[in-house]
Amino acid sequence: MMISFAAAQGPPASDTRPVILAFGDSLSAGYGVPRGSGYPEQLQRRLDERGYKYRVVNMGISGDTTSGGRARMKQALEAKPSIVILELGANDGLRGLPVKQTRENLELMITTFKQGNSTVILAGMTLPRNYGNTYVSSFEDVFRDLAKKYNLPLIPFFLEGVAGQQNLTIGDFIHPNGEGYRIVTSTVMKTLEPLLKK
Repeated sequence: MMISFAAAQGPPASDTRPVILAFGDSLSAGYGVPRGSGYPEQLQRRLDERGYKYRVVNMGISGDTTSGGRARMKQALEAKPSIVILELGANDGLRGLPVKQTRENLELMITTFKQGNSTVILAGMTLPRNYGNTYVSSFEDVFRDLAKKYNLPLIPFFLEGVAGQQNLTIGDFIHPNGEGYRIVTSTVMKTLEPLLKK
């Protein structure tokens, strides 16, 4: 898979707005869509329109797994995020990696972000049914269980209403197109907005 990195620029010294960190894989990086069409960019515009003074920092890397995210924690913490939208795990599942490993990596990231005084929103994922009911169910349970254990706001399914829809994806039935990301942004806002201050 192509690796694309959406620049994880920290806010300039003059920008004192709290940071919302989009920490994830290709679904955060905006794989396959023009710059500005991904959900972090659309989220920034939505926040600005509604008068919320936050800066969205995109740290999405296409193809990243939870192990890759774990390896990037130092850089993530340097952004000093107020809120983290943790969107990782899909590539673990698609590669058939052990669910226990995915759980351990996500748990370490959650606890590390919380120790840094970040509020963590966990983005839930699922997998195509052909991965088998047992694996898919145990994979889905990871997100629900961790959200419950750490009392995290949970986005039940990050790609709700988008995955599997040809007109809302770039042709692979997974990665959203610009219109698909508009729906993803609305999904994220439902969970994010109650945490925001004006």
